[in-house]
Amino acid sequence: VQLQASGGGLVQAGGSLRLSCAASGSIFNGNFMGWYRQAPGKQRELVAAIGSSGGYTAYADSVKGRFTIARDNAKNMVYLQMNNLKPGDTAVYYCNTYPIPRASWGQGTQVTVSS
Repeated sequence: VQLQASGGGLVQAGGSLRLSCAASGSIFNGNFMGWYRQAPGKQRELVAAIGSSGGYTAYADSVKGRFTIARDNAKNMVYLQMNNLKPGDTAVYYCNTYPIPRASWGQGTQVTVSS
C-alpha cells in the first residue's frame, strides 16, 4: 500500500484526534509530505505540510494553532495532531506528497466533528 491514512472518527467540537499515515518508502523517503482534506461538495485542500527532515512545516490558515504535523522517518509515518476541532474540520483526510501529490490518494480517513 502506498499510502494508508487512519485515526479518524467522530468527535465533539473542542475535541482532539491524531491521524496517522503509513507510506511506502518510495513515496516517503526524501519527500515533503502533506495532509489534505476534502469536505462534501468541496475541492480537496492542503491542511499541513512537512519537509523531508521535519524542519519545515506549513499550515492552512484555518488550522494554524490547532493542528500539528509531524513525521517519523524511521517508520515512514506522517502524523497530524488535531486539537480544538470544529465542525468545519469535518472531511475525509488524506496524506500524499507535497507540493505535488504523486501517489494514489487511497481511501483516506473520515473525521466528523459534531457541534
